[in-house]
Amino acid sequence: MIHYHSFYPAHQEGEYTYLMNDRDKEMFKWVREFQNYDLYSKSAVRPDVRELRPYYEQLIAGYFPPQIAW
Repeated sequence: MIHYHSFYPAHQEGEYTYLMNDRDKEMFKWVREFQNYDLYSKSAVRPDVRELRPYYEQLIAGYFPPQIAW
């Protein structure tokens, strides 16, 4: 998915499929799926980091321990 993420001619217009192998074509469905979420994450208005911080801190706390040993 990351390989083709910003390759808009391919996932918006279906161009350049002749450059893809069978695995690329099979995995490309995930690019199209991700596109639905990625396109709506962009905005002309900057997000309020202070407002969003508690949400992301809670999300991180759900997946990571309070202290990480590096």
